[in-house]
Amino acid sequence: ATQVRMDAIKKKMEKLANETNDAEIRIAKFEEVKAANELEAEKYEEQLRVIQKKIQNSESAFDVCIEDLFNQTVKLESMEKKSGNADSEVSSLRGRLILLQENNEKQEDRLAKATLELAGACMRADQAVRKRIELENGVSSNEESIDNLDKQLAEAKITLLDSESKFEDI
Repeated sequence: ATQVRMDAIKKKMEKLANETNDAEIRIAKFEEVKAANELEAEKYEEQLRVIQKKIQNSESAFDVCIEDLFNQTVKLESMEKKSGNADSEVSSLRGRLILLQENNEKQEDRLAKATLELAGACMRADQAVRKRIELENGVSSNEESIDNLDKQLAEAKITLLDSESKFEDI
């Protein structure tokens, strides 16, 4: 019976040895799978680090773009304000130009009227000068006539005196 017991223990030991051997083989197999999985995990972690770095770079580039966009938006608003001011100024200048053109037309009308009046005044002045010259010529002619008449009067007085004195002598 000890032999049977020994055989049973031996069988149990063999069975345990076989099970241990099978377990070690399975452990080795799982260790290999684990090592392969760890290698693959490292690859994925490296890829993840690369992707995270790319994301950081993209976020930095995005931040720079947002800042540039903000700056360009501020510049655009400033330019739009300047454009609006320039449009207002152009509109104001157009209105002023229209007023100046209307004023210019009025001034040209006044100038034309004044020119016509001046031409009429010149014609009247020319007529007055002609009339003055005629009158001066008439005055000059009258002065000559007056001088001649004065001479004739003086001669007539002398002749009268001579005649009176001759008459008295007679």
